[in-house]
Amino acid sequence: MDELCIVYVTSSNRDEALKIGRKIVDERLAACVNVYDGVTSLYRWEGKMQEDSEAVLFMKTKKSLLAELKDTVKKLHSYSCPCIVALPIVDPEEAYASWILNEVK
Repeated sequence: MDELCIVYVTSSNRDEALKIGRKIVDERLAACVNVYDGVTSLYRWEGKMQEDSEAVLFMKTKKSLLAELKDTVKKLHSYSCPCIVALPIVDPEEAYASWILNEVK
């Protein structure tokens, strides 16, 4: 079975996150995208402490689609350096894993 993963992406706001999520699901690059709005992010950028409200996406997919998924996110994203991080899905429930695999390319 292809390795499954969750791709974590931060975005500037809910509208951007929904735009990215819809495209990713429509292109069958992920079976599901969860959008969490109103997340407060603290980080250092260009030497200065930043505090921003962001939306976070969690995308369920398979590892073999990561390159295409990342390219698609970067094309739609407003950040010059977007956070796109893949995390392995360990020991998924079998029916859920099958559903993910059936919904993606």
